[in-house]
Amino acid sequence: MRVITTLLCCLPLAAAAQNFHFAARLGIANYQGDLQAKSITFNQAKFMGSLGAMYDLSEHFTARTYFTLTSLQGDDKKGTTAMKARNLNFQTKLWDIELGAQYNILSLNNSWWTPYIFAGIGLYHFNPFTKTEDGAKTFLQPLSTEGQGIEPGKKEYKLTQFNIPLGIGATYAISEDIRVGLELGYRKLFTDYVDDVSTTYADQGALLAAKGQTAVDLAYRGDEVGAGGYPAAKTTRGGSNVKDGYYYMALTVTVRSFIDQYKRIAGLPAYNRDKKVGCPATHF
Repeated sequence: MRVITTLLCCLPLAAAAQNFHFAARLGIANYQGDLQAKSITFNQAKFMGSLGAMYDLSEHFTARTYFTLTSLQGDDKKGTTAMKARNLNFQTKLWDIELGAQYNILSLNNSWWTPYIFAGIGLYHFNPFTKTEDGAKTFLQPLSTEGQGIEPGKKEYKLTQFNIPLGIGATYAISEDIRVGLELGYRKLFTDYVDDVSTTYADQGALLAAKGQTAVDLAYRGDEVGAGGYPAAKTTRGGSNVKDGYYYMALTVTVRSFIDQYKRIAGLPAYNRDKKVGCPATHF
């Protein structure tokens, strides 16, 4: 009987549930790159949602992880005059997994709210696509629109890559078990091809021979708005000096795991914020 009692106590506590929180985010995300006229804007932003977990390591440090789903898009038609003449656009579904640390500037043991900063490492997947003039959805990476994998020195870009999550936020403790807040986050990327636009136009003949007419049609779309024929090879198509990125603004909510309710039902001592609960020793 003692062994059963010990297991009932230790199994939930093994998950360190008194410091464990389920977490969620809901907000909007946007991309930063060649098909956006401004570096920071929520024009063309899309909804994003995240589910995750947090673990309070101390009064000020929290480990955190999230899985996020969102979409990104950009369209030259909503940009400058030069962008409208280029006439490119893209969309992509995107998933993101992050693992990081959060530093709470104030202690929630002594304050009902705290600002915080966070950083970590992440893995994300994207796959840019557009629609042809007749409305057919077409993925861009296989078309090598800038000569990737065709011209020397231009490698095909990978659709799953690492990133660095960075951001700030503030959280407010509604109760011992529930916190709400606002978070602003940014993803530093190591590619300039989230939007499939980075360097120069590929040679039209080489691209046609290697990938076909659709690749040529989607590499340059200025002719669709009367901006002239396909540019000469090596003409600037995008700006490779600055990598793409994406950012978000989201409401957050975290809920402490249900260990307190379990302990009350089991008749165990109430949760103490300042101490971690251990398991009783067992003698066989």
